[in-house]
Amino acid sequence: MGYDTSLVAGKLRRWEFYLDRFRLPAWNQIPDFGLYMEQLILLLKDYLDYLPPELKEEQFITASTINNYVRTHVMPEPVKKRYYRVHIAYIIIILTLKQSLSIALIQKIIPMGLTDEEVEHTYTVYAQRHSQAAAYFMEQVRSAAGPILGHSDSVDGAVSDPAELIALSAIISGFSRLMAEKLLLLEGKDLSTGGSIALKGLHHDSRTNEAK
Repeated sequence: MGYDTSLVAGKLRRWEFYLDRFRLPAWNQIPDFGLYMEQLILLLKDYLDYLPPELKEEQFITASTINNYVRTHVMPEPVKKRYYRVHIAYIIIILTLKQSLSIALIQKIIPMGLTDEEVEHTYTVYAQRHSQAAAYFMEQVRSAAGPILGHSDSVDGAVSDPAELIALSAIISGFSRLMAEKLLLLEGKDLSTGGSIALKGLHHDSRTNEAK
């Protein structure tokens, strides 16, 4: 079975149209009057409605999942069973990253013990980067899938076969995840504790050359 190029192009254009308008809520748009679990789940499903319908998992956001994050100290405990802005910010970041990072690494991005002001700053920057990443992603899709989308100014290396685009997307996803993981694991380290032999040698050589 092959792929209908016209169908693929139409799906890509629709997703581009949606992502161009999708935004995570701004900090002040997140309710802070305390939501019970049922209300929280409905809100999160509305906020994170950017997955294509055919890829959505019915149980993407569940009470048991959120309770597990609380139990394992991935996010703060609710206050008298109510979730406030800080809780919701944690959950949004966790759910949007869980497809590409382990929970242990997500905790390096938004660890426990932050003040409300630190959570606000972390979330605000994250939401901005999320929008920028979506725009950059669709720009790369337009470049890589130029022939499929019928662009006359396609770049070198652009693919015309949807199967090739799938493989390319999977490869890029793998490299992106690997880079994020490697960089997160460098937190708190320097060349003496986390650099490779090659990097240590380069660092040493550069200092030697400067001394000369």
